[in-house]
Amino acid sequence: MCASFFTAILIGKYPISLTALLAVDRMAIRTFWILRLPRALMALFGGFGLGIAGFVYQTIFGNPLASPDIIGVSSGASAGAAFAILFVSSGIVGTTVFAFVGGLLAVCVSLGLSALAPGKSPSSIVLAGIAVHALAQTILMFLKLTADPEKELASIEYWIMGSLGGVTLSKIPFSIVVICLCSALIFALHRHLLMLSVHEEEARMLGISVGTMRMALLFLATFAVSAVVSVTGLISFVGLLAPHTARILCGHNRRSCCFLSGTIGSFLLLTADTLAKSIAKTELPISIFTSLLGAPFLIYLILAKREEDTR
Repeated sequence: MCASFFTAILIGKYPISLTALLAVDRMAIRTFWILRLPRALMALFGGFGLGIAGFVYQTIFGNPLASPDIIGVSSGASAGAAFAILFVSSGIVGTTVFAFVGGLLAVCVSLGLSALAPGKSPSSIVLAGIAVHALAQTILMFLKLTADPEKELASIEYWIMGSLGGVTLSKIPFSIVVICLCSALIFALHRHLLMLSVHEEEARMLGISVGTMRMALLFLATFAVSAVVSVTGLISFVGLLAPHTARILCGHNRRSCCFLSGTIGSFLLLTADTLAKSIAKTELPISIFTSLLGAPFLIYLILAKREEDTR
């Protein structure tokens, strides 16, 4: 992860070197502070937040397909953030708050729809998430219709595709603080999270309010995702890939899985951002690269789940 962080700082449309930085080259220093450091920090913390949120969703719902984008949280947060950009104009704090409200509404609707499904199958949360995602996309289309074509529409379109190109030092402090606080609280509740996924009855016997704990963890994960989406836009599949990769590496050591999910999420987003700004003459949306990895992996998970169900 450290290597990917420093690579993200050095590589881009205007490459800089450690030698130039140590020599206090004026152009290299300006590029470092204005262009590279803010987006590298946002990729580092944003990927960490998405990875941990994905781990929380998959653990609580008991479904390997659960992730911020698949269950509709990212789309809901995007709709909330787009609404704030068009009608509120209250800066990054207001955008994050509206993104959080949109993401939380998406979680609540997904939970409500899945609860109505007969048998309460783990796949019901995914189906509910698909419906919520479609609804959020409809809201986003309506918001784009109301946007000013000359001032707002292009930026919203590019933001929805996911990019760190517009990240500055002034935009990231609030989001990074939110991600760090939510991650720290999730780590503090990590034992309860694992207990909810394996020994729910034992958790009740120990006096843990299962419903309250589950909602608290969902609240924290959703707030972290909203803090990321409000700055980077819609980034797909990081929250799906990171927890699965962490489980493969951790094996039976579930205690390390949460932190490793965040670390892998950081690595994925840093790598995707480095490719997005260096592989073509113009900067590409990050989701192109995360989707190239995530879409085949999602198909693999669906086929593996189907094979498991037929046994």
